[in-house]
Amino acid sequence: MTKKEKAKIVQKILDEYFSNPKIPLKHTNLYTFLIAVLLSAQATDKKVNETTPKIFEKADTPKKMLKFSQKELEKIIKPIGLASKKSKAILSLSKILIEKFGSKVPASFDKLQSLPGVGHKTASVIMSQGFNKAAFPVDTHIHRCAKRWKLSNGKNVKKTEEDLKKIFPKRSWKKLHLQIIYFARKYCPAKKHIIRNCPICSKI
Repeated sequence: MTKKEKAKIVQKILDEYFSNPKIPLKHTNLYTFLIAVLLSAQATDKKVNETTPKIFEKADTPKKMLKFSQKELEKIIKPIGLASKKSKAILSLSKILIEKFGSKVPASFDKLQSLPGVGHKTASVIMSQGFNKAAFPVDTHIHRCAKRWKLSNGKNVKKTEEDLKKIFPKRSWKKLHLQIIYFARKYCPAKKHIIRNCPICSKI
């Protein structure tokens, strides 16, 4: 079975199990979405969603965010982890958005990645889910599944992203990114994974 043949099976199963996946991070606009994605690095969506309402009810724009001191913001996001680093990045990022981008989140990979705390994966999520541009963000769940499903050699997330882009149609990337994450969490976890109980691993 070729990678493209496996990809078709994977896509068919994902469509059966998660036909209309929603963005798991709570947000009210592109700015709050960017902040939520930044906070989700090395943290669970659940923990981020429990914490962000305390921020966003007071600060849903860069200007309002700058009313927080780093100490105040750090205290709120402490349960998420990396609070000092993330709070500093959020405030710096907000200042740059005001000064350079008219308080708007830029629709460009390069401009997004120039912002503090925004790496390739975060930029890819914003471009794909926020701006509907062709991007395939790869997180640990997608990286793990791509290797298990033999769609990529799994050496690193960059290579996994390149491999997945070659075998799945561009129009499906946005949906697939969310589908694989939801599927991985429920049926193809990192630990206690039983092949016969996984709808994809048991078939390819």
